[in-house]
Amino acid sequence: MRIRRATPDDAEAVSRLRREIYSYSVVSPAAARHLITVHAPGERFLALVAEDGDQLVGWGSAGLNVWTSAAGQSGLSISVRPSHRRQGIASALAEQLHEHLRAIGASRVRSFATPDGLLFGTELGYVPSRELHYSGVDPRVLPEQPVTPEGIRIVTLDRLEPRQVYLADTTASLDEPGDSPLDAVSYDDWLAEVWESPGSDRSLSIAAMAGDVVASFAAIERDGDRAWSGMTGTVPQYRGQGLAKLVKSVALRRCAEAGITGAFTSNDDANRPMLAINDWLGYRRIETQTSLLLNL
Repeated sequence: MRIRRATPDDAEAVSRLRREIYSYSVVSPAAARHLITVHAPGERFLALVAEDGDQLVGWGSAGLNVWTSAAGQSGLSISVRPSHRRQGIASALAEQLHEHLRAIGASRVRSFATPDGLLFGTELGYVPSRELHYSGVDPRVLPEQPVTPEGIRIVTLDRLEPRQVYLADTTASLDEPGDSPLDAVSYDDWLAEVWESPGSDRSLSIAAMAGDVVASFAAIERDGDRAWSGMTGTVPQYRGQGLAKLVKSVALRRCAEAGITGAFTSNDDANRPMLAINDWLGYRRIETQTSLLLNL
């Protein structure tokens, strides 16, 4: 077994690994290549892979969180194929990634653990913080679509300018539950990492427009017959009209028309309004991950 830096050529194997470990993962090879190669310079991102012979059996990544005003925040992710666990791979990845984070000035690390990985995380010194629920739905089986309120029109994101969506995304995200506020997202970083991601399907993503303003939107990523709801948000002054339920309902219907049979999403346990919408749409919980924090 050896650990080395990830390269763009690892994208297909990384995509397969994520789908094997996380049944709800929607990361196409093109999206995995984007994940490896496109990051803000300030993030100081490091991606590693673990190999057993010619098989990629593990993934690890870490970098500074440049989307928050809180100084020194960072993120770390480790995934190891089930058949290769308890062989020291995760520990070796964690050691190198923690060393990298200390070198670039991180003071606190956030990671997420499945139930199987929670003990490993706490043994490294991480402290449980929050819960994140993953769920899925068959978009071909949905409740009746909500009525569109007067003064609101529905469009796909491919008909909009990216800055319109950026303003709605960054405004709606300000009170998104989490361990660090999402209050420092630059337009250039958002454009490169979100809007231009090859996994994003703007023809399936939906916005509710109030004039020229994006009042609410549901962003969809696609990998074949699977879809991921990356973000559904409503700008504060337009909340209370059922717009998030509307745009997500419309987006899922478009997914079904495009041949998608499984749609997945995740929600912080504190995000009760979105959890209620997903319950109404028919989402069923698949797995709960725990947010873990470590002070370096």
